[in-house]
This record gives sequence, structure tokens and C-alpha cells, in this order.
Amino acid sequence: MTSSREFGYNKETALNGATVLRTAAPAASRVAFRVWAPNAHEIALRLLPADGESKLIELRRGPGEFPDQDRDTWETVVEARPGDRYSYLVDGSEVPDPVSRLLPEGVHGPTEIVDPLQFQWTDSEWRGLPFSDYVIYELHLGTFTPEGTFDGAIKKLDALQQLGVTAIELMPVNAFPGRRNWGYDGVGLYAVQAGYGGPEAFRRFVDEAHRRGLTVTLDVVYNHLGNEGNYLRLFAPYFTARHQTPWGEGVNYDDEGCEGVRRFIVDNALYWLTEYHLDGLRLDAVQTIRDNSPRHIVAEIAERAHALGAHLQRTICITAETDENDARYVLPPSRGGYGLEAMWSDDFHHVLHAIFTGERAGYYQDFGDPGQLAKVLNEGYVFQGEFFHFWKNIRGTAARDVPLPANIICIQNHDQVGNRAQGERLTVLVPRGVRKLMAAILLLAPHTPLIFMGQEFDEAAPFQFFTDFADPKIQKAVSEGRRNEFKDFAFGEVPDPQHPATFERSRLNWPQANQANDMLLWYRNLLRLRRSLFPPQGAQPPQTSDRTCYARLLQADALLHMYVPRENPRLLLTCNLKPDTPLAQMTGWQLRLSSEEDGYAVRVWTR
Repeated sequence: MTSSREFGYNKETALNGATVLRTAAPAASRVAFRVWAPNAHEIALRLLPADGESKLIELRRGPGEFPDQDRDTWETVVEARPGDRYSYLVDGSEVPDPVSRLLPEGVHGPTEIVDPLQFQWTDSEWRGLPFSDYVIYELHLGTFTPEGTFDGAIKKLDALQQLGVTAIELMPVNAFPGRRNWGYDGVGLYAVQAGYGGPEAFRRFVDEAHRRGLTVTLDVVYNHLGNEGNYLRLFAPYFTARHQTPWGEGVNYDDEGCEGVRRFIVDNALYWLTEYHLDGLRLDAVQTIRDNSPRHIVAEIAERAHALGAHLQRTICITAETDENDARYVLPPSRGGYGLEAMWSDDFHHVLHAIFTGERAGYYQDFGDPGQLAKVLNEGYVFQGEFFHFWKNIRGTAARDVPLPANIICIQNHDQVGNRAQGERLTVLVPRGVRKLMAAILLLAPHTPLIFMGQEFDEAAPFQFFTDFADPKIQKAVSEGRRNEFKDFAFGEVPDPQHPATFERSRLNWPQANQANDMLLWYRNLLRLRRSLFPPQGAQPPQTSDRTCYARLLQADALLHMYVPRENPRLLLTCNLKPDTPLAQMTGWQLRLSSEEDGYAVRVWTR
């Protein structure tokens, strides 16, 4: 396999930021500093050597030593080495590099020079997995283990492998303000959060995951950037008043100067896939990306990422979180689509949640009909152009051209848990028997399942919304905004996102995940059965006829029967949607798994 030493960060992408230049003399070290900054009038580099006094060096506006550069890129080459730190003085304001690989003192402090080629990878034979083999495990690194670091997470990789998942999805790990954050307030798009262990620890984590046959996908946020520590406006027109988003002005994908912004974002996607050997990216909330260009930025990212995968001879998968139910995301470019491997099916979560909790507030107002459960299982998502009351508009496109595995489904994730006022998990919302029933539907449906960390061992601790802003104005706005968001609900006191206890309450309790944990055994058995139903495809294309479903309701919608695949089914799941409704014996089928608790029953049959 071609290594990152041979591909990627050459003249096309590598030389923005600080790039260590290879020299014949090992002791010598020269570093090229380049930054795209059409908004700047003058830029100087403040170099802070690890073993010397600081130096102030003026940057030249291009083109200079690197002929591919235009006049809006500033550059210099100086003697420096990995571990040295630096910052830019942009028209008198001292700020970090927009392409920092590491911000050891936080988002306001200097950048540390990192040489990505120093790490010794051991995954040269790794080719990735086809998306049809994905069973996704979503985790937040800071609360996943007591250490809250990549090295701490490495200790749990064996547990994930034994569980039976195949793909780890990391919530954002790029630099954010403070020590505690979900990651969606990130501002250093290229910098690995120092508190998580930094770039080398991230590489160790990916290398160890690959050694166990696990893929690693990173959640990336290209719809907005955080407020605190966001200095991009000093450099270039990264934002535009042409588009408004829930976070203010949109990222500039289609206004004047957008070419450089688009390159900054696309390069970022390629950077994670190249320098960290990631297997894919999850694009956050793409419905909030405003881009009227002839080619949408999501399509451009997917095209470039897949081309990179072909060059590296490994599988790279790009998925998108969206609430749009829009087939365009996963249709191939030849049919006017963006060519992604999969997109979110929020409808799956909302249907099951509404049926079993009875909640009908907010977007749940459009869900709760058991017939919707059959539809989402058979077709992938419910709303395909029908009126959606929560939007007061129509929602969705036809699902007929979207294979079921191209729908990522869940019964819990960071949003659906953490965006509740108290961050309650299903463990306190529905009976245990319901949780087992929901897990069986999730893991045996032909769609692509996602498990939220701790769900597999019935974690009782909440996952709450937490931040650690230093700016007093932002601190106040976040704390008050969270309380106001839920002021009309009888939730009691809403946890303060800024209080350290809110973060501490959200940590996983790993002692629960012992061999005697009945829920953990239930998940392992379900995933073992899933592997027999959908065996790994390896390099072979998935057999789409095997990834279909026929779900039907019986006895006045009290029972659900799910057959997989639709034709000549090999698996049948039967369960009751209303408590104490008895299940019948199924002639000609062999019972493989069953659970009966709290009036809810689920049985899994094969033949």
C-alpha cells in the first residue's frame, strides 16, 4: 500500500501550515511556513524555539520559493525543528496558525511544529473495510474512559472488538476552547486536541485499532466553527453574510474568495485521511451547509476522498449526518448525487423512541404510528415528500433508490441523548425489556447500525451537554441559553454546561461492563448473529439482495414481524409493541435468541 510518505502532502496541500523540509544532513532542520491570507496587509512569524530565544521573521507575499502559490499566500523558510512553537502577527494581532497541527497551550496560544513523518506506522497491510461490513460505535473521547485520552481509549479496543463492532466513530477531536467540550465548538480544524494526547497519541490509537481489524472514522464539522479562538477572519474571507446558519454567518463556499476556503476545507478532509490513516469521515449536519456552487462542497469532499482511497489502495467511506431524508447524498455522481456511502436515518430513532416513550414534543410530534416502524424498516426512512408538521413543510425524497445499508440507524446517539435537558439515556426512559427489544431491531435490520458508547452494557449515567469556555460573555450565554431552551419543560434544574460536574457525570462507568452484564451479553449475541446473517464481504461487492427486509404488523399493530432478507428470508424477528401481547411459535424456524422482561418479548429465529 502506498504510504503517506509517498502521497498527499506535497505541493498541492502540505505546504500550508508548518512543513518540515527533508534535508541531507539529519541534524539540520528547515521548516516552510505558509499561510493563505488575502485579508492581511502584513504578517510576521514569531518563532519560539524550544531551546532558544524568540525570533520575529517577516513573511513574504507569494509567489516565492514555491511557484504553485498565488499572491494571497504568505511564506518563509527558516531554521526550526519539531517541538518549536510559533505564532503569526497579522496586522498587529498575534494568533495561531489556521493550519496548526497542535495547539499545546489551547486555542489562543502558539502552534507547535509537528513532523507527521516521525511516527512509525505498523498498518501497511491494512486496506480498510467495505461500508457493508460497518457496525458503528460512536464515542466521545473525553468521557469514554477515566483518562479521557487516546491512550486510555486504546485500553478499551479489545472490549470493542469482543463486542463485535467493526467501526469506531469519534466525535470531533480537533482543537476546541478549554478542556471539556463535545467538539462541535472547534476552531483549530487541523489541530488534534492537546488534552486528548495530541497528534502522536491519535496515530497510536488508529494504528492499534487497525491492528484489531477496526476502522476509525472522524466526525468533522464543516458547517460552522466555534466562536472562542476563531481568528480566521483576520486571514481570509472564510465566512459570508450571503448565508445565515444557526451559528451566524455561513462558511464561504460560494461567495467572493470561496476558492481558497473550499481548498482549506477539502485539504482538511484529505489531511485527516492521509496523516492519520483514517478510514472515513462523518460530515456533521450537512443540511446546514449553505453552498449554491455548481458542485456542492459535500460532493467535492466525497470525490477527492474516494480518489485518495483509490490511490492508497484502501477503502475510504464518507457519511453525512442530515435530517433531510434526501437521496441525493448517496446517489452516485452519474445520477446527480454526491456519492456518499451513507446518510443518517433519524426517522428510525424517532419512530422507536416515540412508540416506547410516548413523547410527542418537538420533532417527535410527527412520529409514534407503528406503521411508520414497518415503513422505516422496509424502505429506510419514513418521510419521502410528505408534510412534516415540525417543519411546517414537506420533508424528504423517494427512498426507492437508497439501499437499506446506506441508512445509518440508531436508538441512541450523542445528540438524541445529550440534547435532552438532563441527558437521560434509555436506561431511565424505558423498561429493560424495551431496551432489549429495540437493540434487537437495531442490530438485525439490514441497515447500518450505530451504537452509542455505553449503550451495550446499559450505562445508567447521563450524557450531558458540557463546555469549558474562558470568555465570560460566552460562558454566560451558554449557561443561560441552556436554561432558557428548556424553560417551558418540567425537567427541574438544567445542568450548567460550564460546571465541571456536568462533564464528570457524563463519564462511562466501565465496571458495569463485566462478564455478568446481561445487556452486554445480549448485544454480543445479537452481533454474533448479525455476522452470520451478513458475513463480512471483504473485497467483494455487497449482495444487495441479502440486505433487504420485509416488516409487517399484526394483531392491530401489537406485534411486529421482521423478515431478512425480503425474499427467501433466513432470519425472522418477532416482538410485541404493546406489553403482554403473547408471541406465537413459528413453525419451520429455529429459535436462536429470546428475551421476555417487563411485559415485552422478542424472539429471533433462523432457518
